[in-house]
Amino acid sequence: MAQRRGACTWKRHICEQLKLRDRLQRHGFEELVHQYNRLLEKSDLRAVLSERYQADKYEVARGHDATAATDGGRGDALVLQQEMAVMRIRHQEELTELHKKRGELAQTVIELNNLIQQKDKEIQSNEAKMLEYQQQTAALEGDCRDLNSRLQDLERANQTLKDEYDALQITFSALEEKLRKTTEDNQELVSRWMAEKAQEANRLNAENEKDSRRRQAKLQKELADAAKEPLPVDPDDDIEVLAEDAGKAGGEQPQGRTLGRTPSKKISQMPPGGLLDSISNIFGRRGANSLSTSPETSEVPPGASVDVRVPSTALHVFEAHDGEVNAVRFGPGSRVLATGGMDRRVKLWEVVSGRCEPKGALTGSNAGITSIEFDSTGSYLLAASNDFASRIWTLDDYRLRHTLTGHSGKVLSARFLLDNARIVSGSYDRTLKLWDLRSKVCMKTVFAGSSCNDIVCTEQCVMSGHFDKKVRFWDIRAESSVRELELLGRVTSLDLNQDRSELLTCSRDDLLKIVDLRANAVRQTLSAEGFKCGSDWTRVTFSPDGNYAAGGSADGALYIWNVLTGKLDRTLERSHNSAINAVSWSPSGVYVSSVEKGSKAILWSDM
Repeated sequence: MAQRRGACTWKRHICEQLKLRDRLQRHGFEELVHQYNRLLEKSDLRAVLSERYQADKYEVARGHDATAATDGGRGDALVLQQEMAVMRIRHQEELTELHKKRGELAQTVIELNNLIQQKDKEIQSNEAKMLEYQQQTAALEGDCRDLNSRLQDLERANQTLKDEYDALQITFSALEEKLRKTTEDNQELVSRWMAEKAQEANRLNAENEKDSRRRQAKLQKELADAAKEPLPVDPDDDIEVLAEDAGKAGGEQPQGRTLGRTPSKKISQMPPGGLLDSISNIFGRRGANSLSTSPETSEVPPGASVDVRVPSTALHVFEAHDGEVNAVRFGPGSRVLATGGMDRRVKLWEVVSGRCEPKGALTGSNAGITSIEFDSTGSYLLAASNDFASRIWTLDDYRLRHTLTGHSGKVLSARFLLDNARIVSGSYDRTLKLWDLRSKVCMKTVFAGSSCNDIVCTEQCVMSGHFDKKVRFWDIRAESSVRELELLGRVTSLDLNQDRSELLTCSRDDLLKIVDLRANAVRQTLSAEGFKCGSDWTRVTFSPDGNYAAGGSADGALYIWNVLTGKLDRTLERSHNSAINAVSWSPSGVYVSSVEKGSKAILWSDM
């Protein structure tokens, strides 16, 4: 039906165009037709006049012959000849005029024929164009029908997708509500589990304490019995007993009795009290950490001058882990070095004569280690890992003491507060959590709005660096950040100088910035040609005196800047084979350690 309607439409259009052409071109040919008709009339008239002329000529000739004999007819013949001459002249003029008009009309006919041919060509061209346009119209109509069909299909598909979206939205709301309830149940279960663990730990501690008291009482009894027995004395022994030591043996040595250095006089038995005290000092009153009691490993007192040496030589290159090494940290005494890697272990090393000797490994993590922190006494080590948890080990026995779970993403950084009884952890789940180590529970959770890559702490303030290029300052007692500082790249590392007045930041725009915390402004920007931050967790560090900053680049080079001048001090190359992940400067200022995305760690110094 539509095709028949279309055929009628173009036929009607052609008829109207032909009628319009007739109306427009009629005036040009109308005069030509009139002239041609007049020419035909004159031609017929000429033929008639010629016949009449021939008849008159014949009549005149006969009359001339007939009247030649008579003189009376001569006058009429002369008049007739004159009239014939006049008529011939007039006819000749008319014939000339007719020939002229005939030529003009012929030229006009030729021009009109040429014009007709041009018009015919134009008509043919227009007909060809019309045919082409009709074909295009038919093709466009087909495309329009296809598009209408596709539009209907898309509308149906859109309606189907809309219905599915509504159903998914309802399902999502139900799942979200279920997730909320599950999260609440999980938090409750974690709280109950932590409480049970705390009770179990208290029971174990009580039993251990009872066993220790029993063993100590038994040992004291055995030692007391042994002290009562006489001991054989070699006459050649030279024993010196001081008076104050003898006076400490309560009950067995009479008061006022003193023993001097008497080579000739021998002692038959040891005072039991002094022996018991020495045993008690060994077994009963163990220090918090055997490492911290050594003069070589004692922590540098705050405010004390530190002789910082800018490293220039790789003293020891060693394989630290099976795989990527993410974290490195010196202990407070500078003789213990800890490294953490993707092999899920924290390894302890002892720095002896410019070399790192293995001391042991801390196990218990279920995923790679992301950060390491010692407490201020060197008794505990805190490590964050990719299994959404933070863990604390005691360094005297390498035992895992606490596992802090509650984050829903990788824990990228964890730090002790100054009181060593609380820690702060930052995670990829965009939250910060404050943990109490006494109760082993999470005291507070703060939503930071972006993945937390690193944390540093002061007494009442926590500073966190985030994926959204911001450094946030948190008051421990508040629920929101006190202020923010926006950098030009994602923040990968934070570090404080010794007096906690300046903050060192590293970001993915390959810049290190020093922030004056008292003025809350950037004091110095450190950069170097060739330095590139290799990952989102690249760690940089201050020197112990705060005069230098060290950071590792993606090309494996170690860069050291002078903070006072803001210029690059030196670049240490050709030791690492891959990007440096973390750098740590020893508290004594003698050593710098760096670890890489490979498996190597390097101990640097100026020796």
